[in-house]
Amino acid sequence: MPLVAGVDSSTQSCKVVVRDAETGALVRQGRAPHPDGTEVDPAAWWSALDQAVAAAGGLADVAAISVAGQQHGMVCLDEAGAVVRPALLWNDTRSAGAAADLIAEAGGGETGRRSWADAVGAVPVASFTVTKLRWLARHEPANADRVAAVCLPHDWLTWRLAGAPGLDGLVTDRSDASGTGYWSPATGEYRPDLLEQALGRVVTVPRVLGPAEVAGQLDPRVLGGAAAAARLGPGAGDNAAAALGVGARPGDVVVSIGTSGTVFAVAEAPAADPDGAVAGFADATGRYLPLVCTLNAARVLDATATMLGVGLDELGDLALAAPPGADGLVMVPYLEGERTPDRPTATGAVHGLTLHTATPAHLARAAVEGMLCALADGLDALLAQGATAERVILVGGGARSAAVRRIAPQVFGRPVVVPPLGEYVADGAARQAAWVALGGAAPPEWAVAGAEEYAGASVPAVRDRYGAARDRILDREASTPDR
Repeated sequence: MPLVAGVDSSTQSCKVVVRDAETGALVRQGRAPHPDGTEVDPAAWWSALDQAVAAAGGLADVAAISVAGQQHGMVCLDEAGAVVRPALLWNDTRSAGAAADLIAEAGGGETGRRSWADAVGAVPVASFTVTKLRWLARHEPANADRVAAVCLPHDWLTWRLAGAPGLDGLVTDRSDASGTGYWSPATGEYRPDLLEQALGRVVTVPRVLGPAEVAGQLDPRVLGGAAAAARLGPGAGDNAAAALGVGARPGDVVVSIGTSGTVFAVAEAPAADPDGAVAGFADATGRYLPLVCTLNAARVLDATATMLGVGLDELGDLALAAPPGADGLVMVPYLEGERTPDRPTATGAVHGLTLHTATPAHLARAAVEGMLCALADGLDALLAQGATAERVILVGGGARSAAVRRIAPQVFGRPVVVPPLGEYVADGAARQAAWVALGGAAPPEWAVAGAEEYAGASVPAVRDRYGAARDRILDREASTPDR
């Protein structure tokens, strides 16, 4: 009964799970917080990993460990392997102008977006590493001159677990490499020309490993004396690890309702969306993971509950007390602007307010449906890129809402599976570690116990009314001169 460990080094915290490699049964777990902010000294991640491992009972008995981490970001190292400056995280938006510049340099407009989508499967945005490197070159040239290697959060942690064996010992996986902006999921190769375009020169980047390729061995001198024989897995980006953790397969679409929302599918072919809505990432199994991100998800429910002066459970009860479509009341939930569609200055709106619909129940229903419709727009974008959607797997804090679970099939038009709340990113990393420990052509089959299934007839009028209200918002944005 070998044990394996999975790590989720997220924006907010570090989680460690230790599981049975063959069955997936949870043996123990631990966690530790990360500091706030959009730039962080990577030493804080290492300290949190040390604390989380200790809380999980150590790693002395594990056969393998894999690290999943927040995607994108930028960790720069000098010739000696020292960190050049605090790491810029995915949610640091100071490189938005750099993203626009890179698109302009590729021809601008649709031409520039198509060029990037064809090259690396995604159009640059502020979260991507390539844009952060351009920002560094323009705004901190002295630091840029010191950079000898650039890697991602999970790459750096894996490298440290191996004892920091020189810059040529840096490794990564397909899923995280696909979020840099200079690695192509379609070809499986880096684009050094794009790296040079961003930073001004080519530097060392991690070697990209196969899905179950051994990244090295755990250095027994780190983290309080780990097992010297423990293997290191290649790791993964957080969304790819979550897909592995919930057991997503081709035909599945995962909808994650957290502070922001993500909609991603396990696909057999790479995506390249010139509109930029779909990022054509790779997954952790050798397939692909086209992904759409929205800014407004669970916070829409929080804000509506605050307006109504109720808790989230009562908000759900109110929503279920109103009929599908809320008698024509529609909420477009762009409460903090929106990324998909790209309208950073947009605001939310409520349409169809009448004496009849001016009730807490109608507003609660409109909020739940509006949030789900915005995510369903993401699902439509995935389908337009060739993804298939036989069922939706609903995860994240927003999936706790009974109203969300019951209304989702009506909006998505597909069966909805809701696994129990869990650490699915860490679980995905652990499942990858089990794949490394046990070998085989595919990761071991781990059952996700306690999943609930919801079905219901699609209600097209909900999407139709939402679409009309959404388009009015977008038309208004487009016609406003100062936006």
